[in-house]
Amino acid sequence: MAYEKRLYEQADDIIHQRRQRAESELNARTEEAERIIPEISEIKAQLSRTSIELSKLIIRKDKNFHANFEKIKDQNLQGQQMIKKLLKEKGFPENYLEPEYYCEICHDQGYINGKRCQCFYKLLNKLAVDALNAGSNMPECDFEHFSLSYYDGKTDNGIDCRRKMEENLNFCKDYAASFSLHSPSLLMIGKTGLGKTHLSLSIAKQVAKQGYTVAYGSLLNYLRAIEKEHFGRSDISESDTMQTLTEADLLILDDLGSEFRTSFYESALYNIINSRINMGLPTIISTNLSANELQNNYNDRIISRIFGVFKTLVFVGNDIRALKRLNGE
Repeated sequence: MAYEKRLYEQADDIIHQRRQRAESELNARTEEAERIIPEISEIKAQLSRTSIELSKLIIRKDKNFHANFEKIKDQNLQGQQMIKKLLKEKGFPENYLEPEYYCEICHDQGYINGKRCQCFYKLLNKLAVDALNAGSNMPECDFEHFSLSYYDGKTDNGIDCRRKMEENLNFCKDYAASFSLHSPSLLMIGKTGLGKTHLSLSIAKQVAKQGYTVAYGSLLNYLRAIEKEHFGRSDISESDTMQTLTEADLLILDDLGSEFRTSFYESALYNIINSRINMGLPTIISTNLSANELQNNYNDRIISRIFGVFKTLVFVGNDIRALKRLNGE
């Protein structure tokens, strides 16, 4: 989708800028050090010559290859140690002429061994959360703005709505505050307009602020993106969206049941849920469907994973959006 593509392009641009900044800062430090310590330039020139000799040696591979190789390697090490010694004598850190990358794993390339580096997905998550916070049509979706005043009365089976929703609110607050990679997965279940999205979004914002990667979005939108990538209708690699969903520290899938029932979507949904369970990573799913409706709409593999692993939070009350419209809010 165009939105995801823009986020990927933005993340790639930022990583490219990080690499350029690391190179630019290294060049500036090098110029400073060589101006103050001219001997460094001479040693670097010698190291450059020995590198050329080493390349020639590798190409020739004569009978004295190993002996000559070790000799040149020792010369390089001695030269590097001499540069560090000179730097230290002049009050510079020994690693002053080494690049300082934002990510020491991929050296700000964005890839490691042909796959997207984790730093890319963390950046992608931050951009998505920033966009969510800036562009959300629910700017007050946090715990402080979750009002219990809308939850009056009792359900048909005698459950006190306000008390039940206060329990849900307090549980979600504690969940976000004490979140870890070992936190339980949650199923938020209840009719539309009862605050499931509000509380899941509140969790997403707080967990992301704590430095965890959070993938938050509509299940239907995610499945559409995976489908487009799978069938070659997207510029984004198929593994990118699936990897984001399966490897995020917390995955929040909003509105289970809004998607079309296709074998591809069902298979993709199972793979997402099952992969995260196998990796021990928490997932939060919200749905407007009842437990019976879920069982009637999804296959046994998906249902057994959800009801067998997820902790269920039941949302009760009347549609808050309808109540607000009635009250002119």
